[in-house]
Amino acid sequence: MGSKAKAYISMAIAMTTVGSSFVVSKWILEVFPIYLASGIRYGIAAVLLFILLYFTERPFPKFTKHDFLILCLLSLTGVCGFSILLLYGLQYTTATESGIITSTSPMVICLISFLFLKEKMSRRQWSGVLLAVCGIAAIHLLTGDTQEIVPGIPRWVGTLLIFGAVIGEALFTIFGKVLSKKMSPLCIATFATIIGFLMFLPFSIYEAISFNFSQPTILEWMYIVYYAVIVTVIGFVLWYYGVSKVPVSTSAVFTGIIAVSSLILSYIFLKEQFQWGHLIGIVCVLIGIFITTRQEKENLKQAHSSELKA
Repeated sequence: MGSKAKAYISMAIAMTTVGSSFVVSKWILEVFPIYLASGIRYGIAAVLLFILLYFTERPFPKFTKHDFLILCLLSLTGVCGFSILLLYGLQYTTATESGIITSTSPMVICLISFLFLKEKMSRRQWSGVLLAVCGIAAIHLLTGDTQEIVPGIPRWVGTLLIFGAVIGEALFTIFGKVLSKKMSPLCIATFATIIGFLMFLPFSIYEAISFNFSQPTILEWMYIVYYAVIVTVIGFVLWYYGVSKVPVSTSAVFTGIIAVSSLILSYIFLKEQFQWGHLIGIVCVLIGIFITTRQEKENLKQAHSSELKA
C-alpha cells in the first residue's frame, strides 16, 4: 500500500473518530461539567502520548521558540478552543447538526491555506471542496427541525458556537501542516495535548472541587476514556500522519467525513431523525472526497512522468 493510500485511510479513520465524539460528548455532558471532562480527557491522553513518544522517538526533537509558539497557538485554537466551543455548542443543538456545521471545515481550511500558505488549488480540487460544502448545506437546508434544545435559547446560538469550533479545527490543521515539516505526527500530537491539558488544568481543578466523583457510573467514566484514547491519542496521531503526506486542500476535504460519521452514529445511538436531506448531503461529501483525491493522484502521475522525461 502506497504512502498516499495510507494517508487517506489514516485521515478517514481520524475524522470518523471526530464524528463519534459528537455522540460521546452528548453522553459526557449529561454527567460531567465541561472543563473537568476536558481536563481529565487531555490528562489521560497526554500521559499515554508522552509514554509512546518516550519509547519510540528518543531523543526528543529540538524546536525553536517559533515552533513552540505555533504549538501553543495550535493547542489554544484546535485543542482548547475547539473543545470548549464544541461542548458548549452541543448543549444548544443536536449532534447531527453539530457534525454538519463542523464539516464546513473544508471551505475554511482551503481558504486559510490559499490565503496564508499560498497553496495552489486546481479547478477540480475546488470542485471537490465545493461539493463537500454543498453536501453539508443540503443536509442543513433540507432538514427543517428548528425545535429548541434548551428552552428560551435559539439553535443559532449553538450554530455560532459550533462554527467557532470549525475555525479552531481549521487552524489545528494549518498549524499542524506547518509543524509537520520539522516534527513527527506523534510529536505534534503529544506536545499539543500536553499544552492543551495545562491550559485546561486551572478550570478543571475549580470544577473538581465541587464535583461528586462517586456520581458517574463505570460506563460514564469509559466515555471519557474513549474520548481520550480513541479520539485524542489515536485520532490526533492518524490525522497528523495524513496531513504530513498530502496537500492541505486534500486534508480539508477529508474533514467532510465528520458530517457523514456523526450523522450515522447520531442516528444509531442517539435516535436522532435521519432525513432524505442527510442522504443527499452524505453523497455530495463522498463525491467531493473522491474528486479531490483523484486529482492528487493525477498530479503525482504527471510529476512522475516529468521526472522520467527529464
